[in-house]
Amino acid sequence: MQSFRTEIENPIVQKDVIELANKIEQFHNGKIDEEKFRSLRLARGVYGQRQEGVQMIRIKLPYGKVLSNQLRRICEVSDEYSRGRLHITTRQDIQIHYVDLNRTPELWAELEKDDVTLREACGNTVRNVTASETAGVDPKEPFDVSPYADALFRFFLRNPICQEMGRKFKVSFSGTEEDTGLSYMHDLGFIAKIENGVRGFKVMLGGGLGSQPRHADELYNFLPTDKIIPLMEGVLRIFDRHGERKSRAKARMKFLIKDIGLEAFKELVEAEQNAILQKTVAIDVDNYPVSIPVTVEAPEVTITNQKAFDLWKSTNVVPQKQKGYVAIGIKVLLGDFYTDKARLLADLVEKYAAGEIRLSLRQNILIPFVKEDLIPFFYQELETLGFVTSGYNKAVDITACPGTDTCNLGIASSTGIAEELERVIKTEYPQYLEKEDLVIKISGCMNACGQHNMANIGFQGMSVRTKDKLVAPALQVLLGGGNLGNGNGRFADKVVKIPSRRGPEALRRILDDYEANAEGKLFVDYYAEKGEKYFYDFLTDLSNVDSLTQEDFIDWGTQEEYVKAIGVGECAGVVIDLIATLFLESEEKIENAKISFDNEVYSDAVYHAYSSLVNSAKALLLSEKKKTNNHATIISQFDEEFVASGKIQLEGTFADLIYQLQKNPPSKTFAVDYIKSAEQFLVKVQEFRAVELEKA
Repeated sequence: MQSFRTEIENPIVQKDVIELANKIEQFHNGKIDEEKFRSLRLARGVYGQRQEGVQMIRIKLPYGKVLSNQLRRICEVSDEYSRGRLHITTRQDIQIHYVDLNRTPELWAELEKDDVTLREACGNTVRNVTASETAGVDPKEPFDVSPYADALFRFFLRNPICQEMGRKFKVSFSGTEEDTGLSYMHDLGFIAKIENGVRGFKVMLGGGLGSQPRHADELYNFLPTDKIIPLMEGVLRIFDRHGERKSRAKARMKFLIKDIGLEAFKELVEAEQNAILQKTVAIDVDNYPVSIPVTVEAPEVTITNQKAFDLWKSTNVVPQKQKGYVAIGIKVLLGDFYTDKARLLADLVEKYAAGEIRLSLRQNILIPFVKEDLIPFFYQELETLGFVTSGYNKAVDITACPGTDTCNLGIASSTGIAEELERVIKTEYPQYLEKEDLVIKISGCMNACGQHNMANIGFQGMSVRTKDKLVAPALQVLLGGGNLGNGNGRFADKVVKIPSRRGPEALRRILDDYEANAEGKLFVDYYAEKGEKYFYDFLTDLSNVDSLTQEDFIDWGTQEEYVKAIGVGECAGVVIDLIATLFLESEEKIENAKISFDNEVYSDAVYHAYSSLVNSAKALLLSEKKKTNNHATIISQFDEEFVASGKIQLEGTFADLIYQLQKNPPSKTFAVDYIKSAEQFLVKVQEFRAVELEKA
């Protein structure tokens, strides 16, 4: 690696960048532990990707605000160090891929020339502070949350209390009670309020998605703005001190709050205020840099397709509270756009708007401060860039993570199926181009980067195995999630798992039923009325894998036969080895057992529990390199290796426990006991595995 020096004027940033360069050199020379190096580079936005030898770089853009000069700088960096593609994330960052590790310090230095950072974009840190993309222009907002989001970002960037936490920490700001910042699924969520003329926030605590979503609790109904930084400092201190560290899958703050309770956590935070120097931190709103729109005459424009223009205007033009101005939404398919178009967009908004764009949580772009008489001109200019697809933030606007394209954790394609589902909606359900009351999201694995488990209709990448032991890409269909506003939301239910190729047919059935029977209800309300079993009944036949065709073994967006390949997770913080994966599958099987039980299908519930028991036993046997050829072998070998030896304490043998399904009819009473046994057994084997890992 060539020596690297930076000419950055800010000495703090310069130190960061040079430190990264030095650590890379030490790593190559075998002078730094791989795990330590991994932790450091993640906290500098450098993330390993599915393809060996290259990195994904996450560029941290607080609350999605990007100035024209910053966008041009990002384009230059992407062209020089990557492949010219920019990916907007669901946390309002931009990611670029296929970057050489050795070039990341100079890449970072180039970005910092326009005040763009990589610092703490990944890792066990405070991640990008997100906010409503309409902050500052929303007619319904009591005040602009942007200065507060900005102050929070700056206060905790490089703050020692949050550099090596047990897990990542996510914060959001919502400008209105519509809660478009999605506070209920964040570690800390702030919703703008005014009480007695005082600005403040409703504060939500302890939410999260992932494989076990948790709804945030209301911590304060109203907290003045000068208290939000001391509050967050207290929360981070307690999380850093009391949060789980060994079991990373249980290390998010939501698990800590679940373990000790909200009131106990709140007491710890309040007691911690004694150790915090600044009891209040006033945020200097007046000096927050606000983008100023240009004054320009509207050029003459001739609209050639009035119908297309009218549709676009009805779906992509957003009202703005400043008189005479609107915001324009750009629907970005899968969040991907390219530097040639991005440069022209930067020039356009600089010359004819306010030189600023906002990236959205739905992976789109919003241009604020467009004069109303410039709407036709902007349509014309954006059309030349391919940026006038109708349906901004509408049902056709599907969110998806990168999935198996680049992510180590991807199990099945999310981008490929997203494109196909958008095609289905556009061609077969064009009315959804203008409907806002349907949200569809897709993730390539259980970690929910695509936020699938808070969507009205969600899909999670999985795999399915046939009787012949062939593996095909699959989708878990989730229904009924949604943002209810003011800090309230619903998480979607897992309804059925189907081969990926049947995803479009599942969507058709769901939409056809909704169109025929909802009678104008919002989808989230319609689902709540009908219930999970109603949808399961008309989707369950799609889960049958007895008659798969060759096409079913080829995932969306690829021509190659599917191979399930899960790597090591970094951003999600979970090491996906075979044993850990089996434990996760056991948890899923127990969840499926509970779903079947709730649907009063007790035979299914019992068998799901049985599958979980076998799966959990298999995990430990594999850790000891024992054969697991069939279920009977697993059961007998588990007794021999773990029960007879006293390593695992059970009341009787494992065979006695598991074979109860042979001796008892699948009654409600038996199902309850059997599911409980499966849960208890999973806890036992996980605890045993944890102890063994500590000894290793």
